[in-house]
Amino acid sequence: MDKVYIFGHKKPDTDSVTAAIALSYLKNKLGKNTEPRILGNINNETKFALNYFNISVPKYLNDVKLQIKDINYPKDVFIRSDATILESYHFMTKSGVSTIPVIDNEKYYLGSISMKDIARDLISGDYHILNTSYLNIIKTLNGEKILKFDENINGNLLIASYKSTTFIENVTIDHDTIIIVGDRHSIIEYAANSGAKLIILTGNANIKGEHIKIAKKNNVNIIRTKLSSLDVSKKINFCNFVSNIMNTTSVTTVNESEEVNDFIELANRTKFSNYPVIGKNNKCMGIIRLADIADKNKKKVILVDHNEPTQSVDGIEEAEILEIVDHHKLGLIGTSMPINFRNMPVGSTNSIIFLLYKENNIEIPYDIAGIMMSGIISDTLLFKSPTTTELDKEIVNKLADITRVDYEKYAMKMFEAGFSLEGRSLDDLLYADFKDFTIENKKIGIGQVSTLNIGDFKKKSNDLINLIEKVASDNNYYLVTLFVTDVKSNGSYIYYNNSAEDLVKNSFDIDSITQGHYFDGIVSRKKQIIPRIMDTLEKK
Repeated sequence: MDKVYIFGHKKPDTDSVTAAIALSYLKNKLGKNTEPRILGNINNETKFALNYFNISVPKYLNDVKLQIKDINYPKDVFIRSDATILESYHFMTKSGVSTIPVIDNEKYYLGSISMKDIARDLISGDYHILNTSYLNIIKTLNGEKILKFDENINGNLLIASYKSTTFIENVTIDHDTIIIVGDRHSIIEYAANSGAKLIILTGNANIKGEHIKIAKKNNVNIIRTKLSSLDVSKKINFCNFVSNIMNTTSVTTVNESEEVNDFIELANRTKFSNYPVIGKNNKCMGIIRLADIADKNKKKVILVDHNEPTQSVDGIEEAEILEIVDHHKLGLIGTSMPINFRNMPVGSTNSIIFLLYKENNIEIPYDIAGIMMSGIISDTLLFKSPTTTELDKEIVNKLADITRVDYEKYAMKMFEAGFSLEGRSLDDLLYADFKDFTIENKKIGIGQVSTLNIGDFKKKSNDLINLIEKVASDNNYYLVTLFVTDVKSNGSYIYYNNSAEDLVKNSFDIDSITQGHYFDGIVSRKKQIIPRIMDTLEKK
């Protein structure tokens, strides 16, 4: 069963992280194979909630782009280096490929062999050299073992084509000689006495017992075959190890972890037919062709707490979205097939997930109940946000009953942990909960951060404004704004790039504004900030 990744948006907040964990637990209880992931560093508030209920931080998910390993390319299409050239030829013919990787006994990639390499060796190779194994010769020549002393046979080929007396008088045989001979007993005896490396008897030739004794004494290997001397001379070089002629330099390989788009670019540039695929530790997995990319297994994902492609993981357009659970407005993410899309106007994604537990009759354990409660408290600002519904309040009370936690006291501790400015950089403050939107073809960035001590925050305001100006300029934003929400007073202070001042004034229907302006009662980006900005831009 393929693994399904469940994750929230790129700027993880407590609701998105806990929703991913809670939904993953539910799906796994229902027999699915899922894993919660995060798309960025979690904030201090989320860390507090996970630590409090003893939940591990999910692993980071960099992207869901298609990789070579997601393609159904031919696996195990390779040949061992100690196979014969003839075996490689038959393997390629059977597999319908013109190139195959060569591996060692541990599947480590060594090189490649192609039909061109075989043809080149037949035409211009060194016919006199044989470097193979005793067994390979038996297999290739359909031979019979007479005497065997060596596993590997390495030497110089010689065919007994002369008259016996001429051969014996003029040809020297030594321990590196591999002689091909028929039923010419004087030459067989000469070869045995000379300690030849191997005698290949053709035409199913008989060998005298006395000659076998001599061969045994001198450690001479002997193989007999029914093939004629002509047939043996034609096939003998096919006995050679593949490693003798494999290509180790001009071969382009691809790694299983490489992105498919990069492979397409490589294939269009190099124009090779086949590419060896290398996996972990340089081990060969098979080969891939450009045509193989049509048969792919997209990474399977479930989105929580978002449905905008700009807020999601890199490569989301290359993934298969199975389901979305969200409480925001509908975004621009599209799918090629119908999916489960649970969208409700509630204060937190965890409220929807709570209903999914009830619908599936799955009991919510203590730790999952705790983080779900944390997500709802965080996203509703303990019910002060206008996005809060009676359902959110009802669910928090039920989750508090499971955990036996005083949720109001717990909320204050969680907020204190999350709102502390100690050790936090300006970038962290701006991007902690920052979302991109495209409205009327204009790029908008809206950040929001909450605090219990606005005084500490105002000390950083000048540096923060400079950062906002730089981010807007460097990244072509029409508007970059940060809303600093004061939980105690139930309102927000705004900081923005100066060029967007008119947009801010018109959106909130005020005549004048300065950096750090306070909006009483404005605490929800989803319900009170984004709709105003959208309306203003759409009226232009």
